[in-house]
Amino acid sequence: MTKPSPFRYFKTSPEIIRLAVMLYVRFPLSLRNVEDLLHERGIDVSHETVRFWWNRFGPLFASEIRRKRVQQLRMYSNWQWHLDEVFVKINGELHYLWRAVDHEGEVLETYVTKRRDRKTALKFLRKTMNRHGKAEVLVADKLRSYGAAMKIIGNAGKQETGRWKNNRAENSHLPFRRRERAMQRFRRMRSLQKFVSVHASVFNHFNQERSLSQRDHFKANRTAALTEWRGLCAA
Repeated sequence: MTKPSPFRYFKTSPEIIRLAVMLYVRFPLSLRNVEDLLHERGIDVSHETVRFWWNRFGPLFASEIRRKRVQQLRMYSNWQWHLDEVFVKINGELHYLWRAVDHEGEVLETYVTKRRDRKTALKFLRKTMNRHGKAEVLVADKLRSYGAAMKIIGNAGKQETGRWKNNRAENSHLPFRRRERAMQRFRRMRSLQKFVSVHASVFNHFNQERSLSQRDHFKANRTAALTEWRGLCAA
């Protein structure tokens, strides 16, 4: 039995919807910026329509990307994870965005909480391990919650801490920070969790590490990523 198309009740073509969602999630643009860019291409939609499309199709696109990448990432035998937290304010109240990044900069997992204790760290680690398996090395900062949680799991011997060792995770925060400024912060934990999950998948999909590859390889990988994006959720 074929799965029904998620675009079946929409008059707008799936290509335009995918383009609008990609522009909003991938680049630090506001909803009105996306509306203006689409208008320049002869597509007349309102920013509220772009908001609806992103809320409706963003998680669908992200889940399809994530499912394919998890199958590939599980084949790594010598896997190194970098764990770190980002301070995020929601309506003036401080929250914590837990993030796990692998040795190549792939964002593995994101988790938004109000606390930064052992119970929260344990839940975050188990969530990441259930989806991606186990890592050989876990690089983290000197937050005691990580050590306490890893003792319960049995990974205390795999943890590494040290100055500059966790720069991979620190640098991976920058795309999210740029996006956060463009969105003028968040108002609910639920909306933050939803956006960072989608943003992480889209960032992984289009991240080509252009400074580490030749121009021909970069162009080929970029074209392949864009072609795969245009086929997401296709009937």
